[in-house]
Amino acid sequence: MLEDWTFDELFAGEKTEKLTMTKARLDGLYLLLLGGVVFVLLGTVLASTSPVALIDFRGLYYSARCLIQHSDPYNANEELRISQAEGGVRPWDSANAHEVVTQSVYPPTTFSFTVPFAMLPWGSAHILWMALTIASLIFASFLIWNLGADYAPILSGLLVGFLLANSEVLIIVGNIAGIAIGLCVVAVWCFLRGRFILAGILCLAISLAVKPQNAGLVWLYFLLAGGVYRKRALQTLLATVAVSLPGILWVWHVSPGWMQEWHSNVLAFSAHGGMNDPGPSSVGGHGLGMVVNLQAVISVFRDDPRFYNPVTYLICVPLLLLWMIVTLRSRSSPSRAWIGLAAIAALSLLPVYHRQTDTKLLLLTVPACAMLWAEGGLIGWLALLLNTAGFVLNGDITWAILLGLINRLHMSTAGLSGQILIAVQVFPAPLILLAMGVFYLWVYVRRSSAEAPAQPQ
Repeated sequence: MLEDWTFDELFAGEKTEKLTMTKARLDGLYLLLLGGVVFVLLGTVLASTSPVALIDFRGLYYSARCLIQHSDPYNANEELRISQAEGGVRPWDSANAHEVVTQSVYPPTTFSFTVPFAMLPWGSAHILWMALTIASLIFASFLIWNLGADYAPILSGLLVGFLLANSEVLIIVGNIAGIAIGLCVVAVWCFLRGRFILAGILCLAISLAVKPQNAGLVWLYFLLAGGVYRKRALQTLLATVAVSLPGILWVWHVSPGWMQEWHSNVLAFSAHGGMNDPGPSSVGGHGLGMVVNLQAVISVFRDDPRFYNPVTYLICVPLLLLWMIVTLRSRSSPSRAWIGLAAIAALSLLPVYHRQTDTKLLLLTVPACAMLWAEGGLIGWLALLLNTAGFVLNGDITWAILLGLINRLHMSTAGLSGQILIAVQVFPAPLILLAMGVFYLWVYVRRSSAEAPAQPQ
């Protein structure tokens, strides 16, 4: 009787634990869905009323329309002519909006993805683009929650739902980062779960083609990790070439001098005071959707690219090299992969041009945070604190609220108060990204040093 009673008690305890876990997963899923609802409803409403609605997609769409009509997509006059003829340039557009629509800065690899949209009328194309942005980011968020839920389902749902609820700018401006990051995250799930491999390869290949600065170092992780992951990286590289080649050859045929024109457009945007200038005088580098690479912080001390670029590289390159060495020397495992991907998701945003729309790549930090939180201790609390701060300071709604509070201070833009005002607006996002990257890299090194180096694979 005692043995039977003990067995029944244990069985009942196991059943209760399963029910508790199931309830926790449902609660986490509800938090994710709540964030998704806010993302879709608020994003679509604001997109229908904003004066810069789908401004980034308009630039992509009309440059692809140029290519379809055998005009030079990197020639501002050609793109202006076509966009004016088709209603792409609007009377209320600001000078910055006009520049975004008529001067393409995306590489020709992007056209393989955007030309199919440009073959459609604007009405159908922009609805399809918005739908794809929403679907890709929500689906990627669900997959990340699915992975994090193995460790801490409610925490994962809270973090992912919060990030989704603060991603409206992606819908409003139609930035391609929403699709690129969504596809990159889907590929990571496929590779680490070992399922739907062909779909994962195609997703990462498209992400690399349209936004290499977002997906490039994630791809590098799989290349360095060795084993089957290296095989997936090489397969993805071949797929990327296959996806990108038609767009490159088409552009080269239409405009043999496209490289110089494209380079001139990039320089125009990043020139002193330009849209993508990280310095304090930038017309579009701060505020909502601000520049978040580390140059934005360094430039406050000296607004000169000959100063802030080398200093940024001096900080970032050693961190990236250390991450690469650890990845090469470590045995690959799911838990270690999440720490390595969390580190590179944050660090990859710092050395080169990125905006807050690109920080949705921080989705890749959620499984690592959930895992460390489930393990408990000081490291778990640090992971939660840094992830929360990173999501808050890079969130669209939360950052808009912070900017509103700053504006209410009515501080002078001159002297010390002006410097403080600039610092409050510029410092938080890049510095929290650096803190997250350094923290996860430290955990990555700490765990890897506790084991012997991997045997050659």
